[in-house]
Amino acid sequence: MDIDNLPVGTRVSHEKYGEGIVSQNNAMTYKIIFVRGGELEFSKAAVALEVVEANEVEDDTPKLNIREFKQVLTQILVQYNGIEYKAELGKKWQGGTMILQPANKDLAPKEIPVETFFHKIVMMRDRLRVLEQNINSSSSLTDEEKVNLQQYISRIYGSMTSFNVLFENKEDYFVGMKS
Repeated sequence: MDIDNLPVGTRVSHEKYGEGIVSQNNAMTYKIIFVRGGELEFSKAAVALEVVEANEVEDDTPKLNIREFKQVLTQILVQYNGIEYKAELGKKWQGGTMILQPANKDLAPKEIPVETFFHKIVMMRDRLRVLEQNINSSSSLTDEEKVNLQQYISRIYGSMTSFNVLFENKEDYFVGMKS
């Protein structure tokens, strides 16, 4: 069965949440109801599911609205390097190592390549940007709710400005709320 187009009603198994049933099949996501996790939404591109029992339903073609169309188009362009942008690690950090030393000298320090840490910071920033886009395009949120959520995201960016030292280019910096 095509894992990218599971009909509503298909029983699936997820490594973390166990068995569930597909409740919505959107252009880029599935909504699945799990006994152990409730209803969760997963990106079709990133979810690992095993089909337990297929629900063969005719005409279960996902309906595509403008917001979903934009997401699909963006995903295709990113996949084929059409709009990919990669933040660069500052030259002075390349090949470097972060050492986390516990106060208790009996415990071993943890060493992390700066590139690995930087990659995780950039992934967080990118996910915050996607969250921002989803908030802005949401039809179920009021304008007031959107503004309140945007303020939280701006505060998160502000909290992450300490990591700006890692970036090569200032245009990649985190910027918090401006007065």
